[in-house]
Amino acid sequence: MLEGMQERQISAGGKVHPLPAPFFVLATQNPLEQEGTFPLPEAQLDRFMLLIRVGYPTAADERSMLDRMSGLDVPAPKEVASIDQVRSARKMIGSIYIDDRVRDYIVHIVQATRKPRDYGLAELAPLIEYGGSPRATLCLASAARAHAFIRHRAYVTPDDIKAIALDVMRHRVVVTYEAEAEEVSSEDVVRRVFEYLPVP
Repeated sequence: MLEGMQERQISAGGKVHPLPAPFFVLATQNPLEQEGTFPLPEAQLDRFMLLIRVGYPTAADERSMLDRMSGLDVPAPKEVASIDQVRSARKMIGSIYIDDRVRDYIVHIVQATRKPRDYGLAELAPLIEYGGSPRATLCLASAARAHAFIRHRAYVTPDDIKAIALDVMRHRVVVTYEAEAEEVSSEDVVRRVFEYLPVP
């Protein structure tokens, strides 16, 4: 899995097998069922661009799910985009403009999780075991570009960064035992950074 995510290839039996492009890796974990599942180490978690929390559906969504799935004719998935369209979209997303001030904002967000005292957030220092990695910086920029693309914009705004920041950062900021004792989560830390840092 890790070789695939980093090197875009898999080695087995002494042979190297390149992965098709595009490809992506999904991992799921049910927090209610821990037996037989183990949390990934921080360095492995860092390779995932996003960590998305999926809660229970709303009553309306659950009713819609019931209506669709309880009949004899279960709906089948349909293709919504071709591989060429996905490749084209990825290329377009990569060209979305990020202003220098917004780039600096991304760097300061990640740096503030590593060196909170340097950013006037001394109260966070005893709560953070590890801050965001350089991969967090790259993923914030990529995810913000994708968010701007979905919003039909050719440039990234600070709001794009804020919209995806928790999904990008929640598994990259590791809190201390002291933070856990105070019931402070990595999400709380990231929110505090956003509340404090000036927006360009």
